[in-house]
Order: sequence, then structure tokens, then C-alpha cells
Amino acid sequence: MENKINSQSLTQTFNLLKYTFGIVPIVAGADKFTNLLTNWEQYINPSIAKLLPLPVSVFMMIVGAIEIVAGIIVLKKAELGGYIVAAWLTVIAVTLLLGFNFADVAVRDLVMAIAALSMARISKLLAPHNETI
Repeated sequence: MENKINSQSLTQTFNLLKYTFGIVPIVAGADKFTNLLTNWEQYINPSIAKLLPLPVSVFMMIVGAIEIVAGIIVLKKAELGGYIVAAWLTVIAVTLLLGFNFADVAVRDLVMAIAALSMARISKLLAPHNETI
């Protein structure tokens, strides 16, 4: 009985993380095209913006497309998607920390990266027991 409860709790936790890391990147990625939630261009390090061969707005749309794809991958293949989202969030956090004033956002992104990595690891544990993962 206790193992079943623990397994249920683990599955519920996994599903919560899976849908969070599936839906949030899709929503944030889509918003890169509309800027309804925030002006995403403010998060580009000015040093990096100067190096871009295209306008920052176009770069942010590319970022948005990548985030949408990452979210879809999480929903389809949670383990792989979790690793992708964890890596993506870590890259974002590092760029925010490099001489830029968004340390609070960088720390939040690192915490989310750890959660995405945890989801990927839980997915691996549940995969033999759950065909839908």
C-alpha cells in the first residue's frame, strides 16, 4: 500500500512538472511574438545585442520558436524535453548574470532549470511503469 501511495505521489509530481515545463515555455515562446506579458528585449544583454547580425526583435522571435519547440518536446518526450529546458534555462541565466542587472531573474531561471532536470530524472524512473510518459 505504501509503495502504491509513493508511486502515485511521484507520478502526480511528475505530471505537475511535465505540464508546467510543457505549457510555460510554449506560452513564453508565443509571447516573444506579441510582448503582451513583458518586453522581452529588455532581457538581452546589450553586449550580446551589439553582436547580433539581426534586430533584437527578430532574435527574440527565434528564441520564442525554440521555446515553443522545447515545450512541445517536454509534452511528447518528457525526459529529453526536461534536459533541453534545463540547459536552455541555464544558458539564459548565465547570459543574464554576465554583466547585467537581472540577477533575480537569473536565480529564478536556475531554480527552474533544477526543477526541469528533476522532472527529466523522475521521468526516467517512471518510464518502465507508465506507458504515457
